[in-house]
Amino acid sequence: MLVSAKQQAINLPLKRPGEDPTAEAASGLQSAALQALRDNVQAQANQGSTQVQGTISRQATQQVNAATAISDKVDEAFAKTRVQLQTVATSASDEARKVGSSAMEAFKEYMSKTPEQRLRDSILEEMGITEEEYEAMPPEKQLAVGEEIAQRMRDKSAIAQIEKTQQSRTSDKESALDTFLVAL
Repeated sequence: MLVSAKQQAINLPLKRPGEDPTAEAASGLQSAALQALRDNVQAQANQGSTQVQGTISRQATQQVNAATAISDKVDEAFAKTRVQLQTVATSASDEARKVGSSAMEAFKEYMSKTPEQRLRDSILEEMGITEEEYEAMPPEKQLAVGEEIAQRMRDKSAIAQIEKTQQSRTSDKESALDTFLVAL
């Protein structure tokens, strides 16, 4: 069996910062608690050189027990935070479904209208008038607004016809050019 002398790099999947905020918080608390414990044990070991070795062992054991208790509390806090985040995510997805269904209803309502009704509604919206406000107007104002809507509809229709004519002319020129090029 041959063994390569090159050292192979191990690529571990990296988590991006902010991917799991609860895990980051828990690891930060645990590392801070363990570092504090190490510093405290180191300080006592330095002071304890003059004390009896048994006393240092008891104190170190007590501090390890205290560190274990801290670690357990951090784990408990982490679990509570994770449950709270899952609850928030569930309620947010429920709200998104409600918004999605209302958007679907609005879309279906819009698609059920004729093109003329859609154009009329868009003109009313441009004028800053809702359908309810239009219905509440006196008949004279409704007639005036109706005439304005009819005029705008005629204008938009004329503009659409001009654009269609221009597009057909452009496509005719392109087809003539294509025919000429093919003839060469």
